[in-house]
Amino acid sequence: MADLFDAYGTSGSAAGDRARDEMFESPGLPRQAWSALHSALLDMPRQELRSRADLLASTFLDRGVTFDYAGEERPFPLDVVPRIVDAGAWDVVERGVAQRVRALEAFLADVYGSQRVVRDGVVPRHVVATSSHFHRAVAGVDPANGVRVHVAGIDLVLDEEGHYRVLEDNVRVPSGVSYVLENRQAMAQAMPEAFGSHRVRPVRHYPQQLLAALRAAAPGGAPDPTVVVLTPGVHNSAYFEHSLLARSMGVELVEGRDLICRGNRVLMRTTAGERRVDVVYRRIDDEFLDPVHFRKDSMLGCAGIMNAARAGTVTIANAVGNGVADDKLVYTYVPDLIRYYLREEPVLANVRTLRLEEPEAREEALDRLDELVVKPVDGSGGKGIVVGPDASRQQLAGVRQQILTAPRGWIAQPVVALSTVPTLVGDDLRPRHVDLRPFAVNDGERVWVLPGGLTRVALREGSLVVNSSQGGGSKDTWVLAGQDRDGWGEAPERVPAVHAPPPGSRAPDLGPAAQSEQQQQ
Repeated sequence: MADLFDAYGTSGSAAGDRARDEMFESPGLPRQAWSALHSALLDMPRQELRSRADLLASTFLDRGVTFDYAGEERPFPLDVVPRIVDAGAWDVVERGVAQRVRALEAFLADVYGSQRVVRDGVVPRHVVATSSHFHRAVAGVDPANGVRVHVAGIDLVLDEEGHYRVLEDNVRVPSGVSYVLENRQAMAQAMPEAFGSHRVRPVRHYPQQLLAALRAAAPGGAPDPTVVVLTPGVHNSAYFEHSLLARSMGVELVEGRDLICRGNRVLMRTTAGERRVDVVYRRIDDEFLDPVHFRKDSMLGCAGIMNAARAGTVTIANAVGNGVADDKLVYTYVPDLIRYYLREEPVLANVRTLRLEEPEAREEALDRLDELVVKPVDGSGGKGIVVGPDASRQQLAGVRQQILTAPRGWIAQPVVALSTVPTLVGDDLRPRHVDLRPFAVNDGERVWVLPGGLTRVALREGSLVVNSSQGGGSKDTWVLAGQDRDGWGEAPERVPAVHAPPPGSRAPDLGPAAQSEQQQQ
């Protein structure tokens, strides 16, 4: 009888022939960690798997697990075939992500403090000063427990040699963790036989870990700190995540109009009167957070919240100004930052990157535009990326002119042959490219990495763009527990103690709905 893998071949992308297939060592021969899942899929009729996939979609729609795509609210695409990561591979990811977060914490404390990293020549001064996310208004604002990156999402790809590499860092307002939680719950019900045959490390503890980290960040003198989640509102494509996290942590979900600053303190309006707020887990971009210091026309934030943060009466998580560490030009210096601050070699390497502000690198990139991936340094959500091999002459000509006009605003990377994982396409399983976003939570004592993270999958044949905002989907990521694990315990990473831009032009006016739908990480 024909099986689900009859049509399995290459992904159809230019990099497909080089890509590492995560399930198969060679055609028909599964890797050891995948063998049980492979057997379960072989025994399953096409119509059965298709029915389970349809059930996932209807379940997500019923539960409100949706995402805004091109102005349409859709169920978040979850593929019925999970992704498996063995214990040894995950150990490398876990150590590498925690190491990277510790280095970025040290960097942010430094650039908003003494700027020793600049004086010592590790990062050029102009790289920091010209970053659109470096805010001088934050200089000298010291968080209560020294944490600026309370939550991080570090995007990884698995290359053709089987090594995880860092594609980019997200330490402003990284999104997607709610889909990790919902994916797991849905997959445990949709694929119970496969789930039960693996020792999968749980993800359900994330809200508790996040709440503990937020409470630990409260200013001194608050024995029972009040934490709130600040959302732009229902028009934001990640609103489902904001509401789920607030509900899971048992804290209030608020909008800017629910908060008021008085006497350098942040207060929340409630039916019982005003209540002091100690920690604001904000899901609003910096420029909309405080109309006193940033966009004067913002209808989303809370006027005066930055003054309260400077006075030390409230903690903003993640900290304002973290975006300088997200800048894709700064990304190229992170391996050096790890060596400089931690005196360690990077556990996870970067993808090779050309800094297009450097004349030699720019010349090389312009000669090979049709072979490279070109990215804006301050972009996110896959916006502005030009994949050379798939781009039209018009697109290449356009990005060439933009690079020549503002080379500081661009980097270029080779086309990485993202690994592939079997994905249900129609009634057959086909290889599709994936990346991985592990989430890390920092409470000031350790960096805890959620065992799994969000696997994003490019659903279109040949596509390397996995972002949900660009039509991608997701997979549940099953991290297998090693023999020394009970499936829950975590080894802590300690955080070492490590002791802004020219005014921009006036931004265009935006209404409340347009402001709410900000650029998502």
